[in-house]
Parts: sequence; C-alpha cells; structure tokens
Amino acid sequence: MKNLLILIVICGAAWQFYFKDSALVETTHKKAVSEFSNSDAMKTLAQAKEIANPKVTYQCDGRQHCSQMTSYEEAKYFIRYCPNTKMDGDGDGIPCERQFNK
Repeated sequence: MKNLLILIVICGAAWQFYFKDSALVETTHKKAVSEFSNSDAMKTLAQAKEIANPKVTYQCDGRQHCSQMTSYEEAKYFIRYCPNTKMDGDGDGIPCERQFNK
C-alpha cells in the first residue's frame, strides 16, 4: 500500500512537470511566431509578394515614353517589367517625375 501511494505521488509530480513544461513551450512558440510576424523579414516578404503580383494588370505593348502613360502606377510597371523604356532619365527608379509631380 505504501509503495502504491509513493507511485501515485511520483506519477502526479511527473504529470504536473509535463504540463508545466508543455505550457512553457507553447507560450514560447506563440511569442516567437508573434515576433516573427511583426519582423522586418515579414514586411520584406509582403513587399516582394506585392511586386510579384501587381494589382492592376498592365501589358508591355511597346510604349516607352511618359506621354504614353495614363498613371504613375502604369509608368512604374513599365519601367519595372518592360524592356527599352525611356521614362527614367536620371536612373533613380522614379519614372515620369515631371509629368506625375514625383
């Protein structure tokens, strides 16, 4: 009987230790996920997805000059994805600065 009581106490202590450790691991995991979700890496990933999937569908159709663009977003798309554009004379990545006041 005494051995059974000791075994029950040991099992209870092990059970408490297991769940305490499990809760600590879960809390640490949630904290790590939260920190990563707010990290610069996630912001960079979001920007990369935005660049990879443009919201408006434009098409490289041979236009090369600012006078042929209807919006700043269209001009940005053309200098990023289309060859032989002539919309960024100073090479700073901002197209049609005079036309769109950028």
